Amino acid sequence: MRWITYRHNGCERVGVVTQDDLVHGLEPGRSLLDVLRSDTGLAGHVREVLDDPQHVAALDEVHICGLLQPPSIRDYLGFLDHFRAGAQVEGIVVDPRIEQIPAFYFSSPATILGPTDDVAIFPGSQRFDFELEVAAVIGTPGRNISRHDALNHIAGYTIFCDWSARDLQAVELPIGTGPAKSKDGAQTLGPFLVTPDEIESYRAGKGFALQMTASVNGEQVSSGRWDSIDWDFADMIAYASRGADLRAGDVLGTGTVPTGCLVEAFAADPDGFRGWLQPGDRVELAVERLGSTRQQVTAAEPVEPLSTGF
Repeated sequence: MRWITYRHNGCERVGVVTQDDLVHGLEPGRSLLDVLRSDTGLAGHVREVLDDPQHVAALDEVHICGLLQPPSIRDYLGFLDHFRAGAQVEGIVVDPRIEQIPAFYFSSPATILGPTDDVAIFPGSQRFDFELEVAAVIGTPGRNISRHDALNHIAGYTIFCDWSARDLQAVELPIGTGPAKSKDGAQTLGPFLVTPDEIESYRAGKGFALQMTASVNGEQVSSGRWDSIDWDFADMIAYASRGADLRAGDVLGTGTVPTGCLVEAFAADPDGFRGWLQPGDRVELAVERLGSTRQQVTAAEPVEPLSTGF
């Protein structure tokens, strides 16, 4: 099943997209998080929404919104080659412990964008970037979840982009507290929450044999594969839930697929680098079977200076 959050005629709903690209919606007032947290979860609402929909429309007639307002967002270093390439650009020594634990940082769940929403450059940034990722959304809560059972806690998968200010990141990372203002201005989730059964036949390696691509202004700048991942979602869930509760709706991002951002393009070819994102640029991210996002970059808001002047 492909679940979405959408708006039609000023009314926001949750629905299922059928194979003929018709949206079957629930009544207004129920969010995707509400459905995930219900006693029966997504599975218990499938027949309701398909057999007795409160609203039906063609997919191209609705506006697809941000997928959900998650309780938390954990973004991992799932693809280690991406981190190595970024570290090279910033002159950061790679800690070998990235191969021992699925490291992650917490991001802001308050800045979720839909797959066609404009994204503003973060205030003060001159090196704005996208990051092509996949995310798993937790459906079944748990604590101290085993690797063996971890995948059973996933409600579905979606495209995730944690937009990044690389110049702000270069200031923050050496401090040692992790990324903050370089990451928390915008996160894209969507267009669909694709249930695991939809892609199970593509399972390969530690992920899925699905292509991931990114384009800027119609020019492809990235191509990678999900099954090149180093840390799988089973490890991510087991690690995240170690002594901590995972809740329905929590989002776990893979981290950026290799080549899936501009900082890697710069690392590969500094002389031929196209430049960082500018107002008016159109960014399209696509993952096979999960859909695509198409967003336009807009100008940053002015910086409110600190007492230090930074």
